[in-house]
Amino acid sequence: METYYKSQHLADFGRISESSPALGKKFFDWYGAVFADGALTAREKSLIALAVSHAVQCPYCIDAYTQDCQQKGADLEQMTEAVHVAAAIRGGSSLVHGLQMREHAKKLGM
Repeated sequence: METYYKSQHLADFGRISESSPALGKKFFDWYGAVFADGALTAREKSLIALAVSHAVQCPYCIDAYTQDCQQKGADLEQMTEAVHVAAAIRGGSSLVHGLQMREHAKKLGM
């Protein structure tokens, strides 16, 4: 079935820099450094990436980091909890913006 998102795009991601190799190299060097062990383990970073993937709703990232989390030893319960953290942040962010609505409503005399 033809869809807007194609799984082959994820496999071809490394080719994104073909028309700008210098910038592509800088991005992929930086990207690799970001996900290397540091103050956080690569596994912890992968769980963060999985949560962020859901927050920004990127199907490519969800696919990639679901696999990466599993490869790094995360289990389904840990991955699900990470997704719930993302959902809680998104929900809380929506609700706190409701305070802006309330302020505007008060100014309008409601």
